[in-house]
Amino acid sequence: MVSVLKWKDPLLLLGGIGISTIGGWVYLIAINLIVLHETGSPLAMALLYILGPIAAVCSNAWAGSYIDRMNTRTLMIYLDVFRAIGIFLIPFLPSLLYVYVLAFIIHMASAIFEPASMVYMTKLIPKEDRQRFNALRSFIQSSGTIIGPSVAGVLFIAGTPYTAIYVNAAALVGSAFIIRLLPNVDPLLGQGSSPKVTWSMIKNDMKTVVTFCRSSSYVAKIYLLGCGVTIFMTAIDSLEAAFAKGVLLMTDAAYGFFLAVFGAGIIVGSIINSVFAKQLRVKFLIGFGTPAAAIGYFALYSSTHFYHAAAGCFLIGAAITFSNTGFLTFYQNHVPVEVMGRFGSILGIIEAVFIVILTLTIGIAAEFTSIRPVGLIASLGFFILGIVTLRTVMKRKSEIYFRSDGGEEEEVICHSV
Repeated sequence: MVSVLKWKDPLLLLGGIGISTIGGWVYLIAINLIVLHETGSPLAMALLYILGPIAAVCSNAWAGSYIDRMNTRTLMIYLDVFRAIGIFLIPFLPSLLYVYVLAFIIHMASAIFEPASMVYMTKLIPKEDRQRFNALRSFIQSSGTIIGPSVAGVLFIAGTPYTAIYVNAAALVGSAFIIRLLPNVDPLLGQGSSPKVTWSMIKNDMKTVVTFCRSSSYVAKIYLLGCGVTIFMTAIDSLEAAFAKGVLLMTDAAYGFFLAVFGAGIIVGSIINSVFAKQLRVKFLIGFGTPAAAIGYFALYSSTHFYHAAAGCFLIGAAITFSNTGFLTFYQNHVPVEVMGRFGSILGIIEAVFIVILTLTIGIAAEFTSIRPVGLIASLGFFILGIVTLRTVMKRKSEIYFRSDGGEEEEVICHSV
């Protein structure tokens, strides 16, 4: 029986993640409506979606050097407060250009927050509890994808998109307060110290990451396969709304229910992962969750009616929860926390670049041909990635990385850095 006291801090962290996720959806919908109202341009909307990956490319090269040398809890609090102030200022900006610039800076802060929070979570959560925690995290985040738009809708009825902006700023302040209540996992690092990061230090950090990737090539390969999942999902998802509304001719109500089905799939997958965390091996989660998600996309883009599409969408939600939980648990178990910030940030540059390239490629192809064949071809590429992932985790020599305890290999990897 899991002790409530033992899970007090993890549950508090999950609460902060939930508040932040709901606030993030409120912000995303509000900023989209503001830009749409100001421009009426689909291109202006598309630019909002690629600001995140571009911001990640600009920040990740040096962000890891800060993360691995700063107190992660303090850094997360600073970033939450900074983002809250930035978002609060959006309604007061004189033109849309300033909105884009500030949104870009906010995305940069978010790009730093993600690997910092990953380092903190890895230090806070004991290894034996990480798989269950990651499943619960997926559940909280998926619930936020359902609750967030609902909250945004209520706020739009009661006020304006700017009202939703203020609520998101308040949510980030609440998240910072919750993080402040969590334990300090970096007692040897100053609470407010900010390391001086130089170009020479960044180059040395990049060499450290390259050295780790060479000495632990299998770990790097699994991480890059996980990046590939994110790249394909982000790019293929960029067609989803246009396919549902333009090809399947869903009404707004039907499309809302369609998104709810996706969230339900994530919730079901998260519950299964959490309840059966001890029985479901990480190898299974990664190896079968990834191709199953690709099959879901095939079902979606080959569908001719709502129920067929909804079934595919449900499968995507459930399968990707398995895949993400597996990749995340493997990453936490086999990348030493001493280099985790640098490792995630620097390899995240590759992910961000390919997200931009593949998303633009798929978008342009769909613009000049049609959505269905482009979606099916992209799904085929995703499925091939899934098969490669399955073969990679099922190789006999990889078994040492997927032992239930993992302790022996963990020590070997940590000492190689």
